[in-house]
Amino acid sequence: MFRFIIALSISILSASAMAQMTPVGLWKTIDDDGKTEKSLVRITEKGGVLSGVVEKIFDAAKQDSKCDQCSDERKDKLVLGMTIIRNVRQDADDKGLWIGGEILDPNNGKTYKTRLKPVEGGKTLEMRGYIGFLYRTQVWHRVE
Repeated sequence: MFRFIIALSISILSASAMAQMTPVGLWKTIDDDGKTEKSLVRITEKGGVLSGVVEKIFDAAKQDSKCDQCSDERKDKLVLGMTIIRNVRQDADDKGLWIGGEILDPNNGKTYKTRLKPVEGGKTLEMRGYIGFLYRTQVWHRVE
């Protein structure tokens, strides 16, 4: 009986650790300087595809900001509540990566191909946006 309880406990702990290795959840975004907290983005999964929506903007002066430089249907829409991550899927070759799709930078209206990689046991997320071989990476922190 004791062995069964230990095995069950290990199984439950392993499952919860694996669940955290997904980008799904609420993330605190950090600016490129690595210090400035910008927003909260909730990443959800539907049918194996990830999307991310801005849930909170920390800078009170930017609460009503709009994506005036966007060139798609998000043009002149509020950034708060906006979907900024679209069509990201798990990499078939590397289950720790989520690729494809795009991320929008609402500050300049540009969209970038994206790669998401949960690290540190899912506590942080490497968010990489890139065009060709040029890229920038931000580290986001899991809130929930």
